[in-house]
Amino acid sequence: MKRVTGIGGIFFKTDDPERLAAWYRTHLGIAVEPGTSYALLRRRDEADDAMTVWALFERDSDYFGGDGAFMVNYRVDDLDALLAALRSEGVAVDDRLEETPDGRFAWLTDPEGNRIELWEPPRAKADAV
Repeated sequence: MKRVTGIGGIFFKTDDPERLAAWYRTHLGIAVEPGTSYALLRRRDEADDAMTVWALFERDSDYFGGDGAFMVNYRVDDLDALLAALRSEGVAVDDRLEETPDGRFAWLTDPEGNRIELWEPPRAKADAV
């Protein structure tokens, strides 16, 4: 079974998403559109779902499920099989599973307390990767 197949996104917490987005846009060339707090990173030859989302969240956001300043989203092929394997290995996996038009999401925490988001793209998108 494949486990992680790529990075789906990198998320940061910040006190001022617009200011920090402008800094990354200006100094590192990350294409954050003014008025937003995210960018889609991909090579020209990649399919849309092979892109990586780079996003900023308000410091008090509870999306990460904890106090961490960042969270990495990993792309996976078979979320159910991976979650079952992780649980059998004693990994702290959240009970919550979210299904959206963009795919299925689950969360876990590594031994150092870092939050991890797992993302299984919708089947049609996953097959194109």
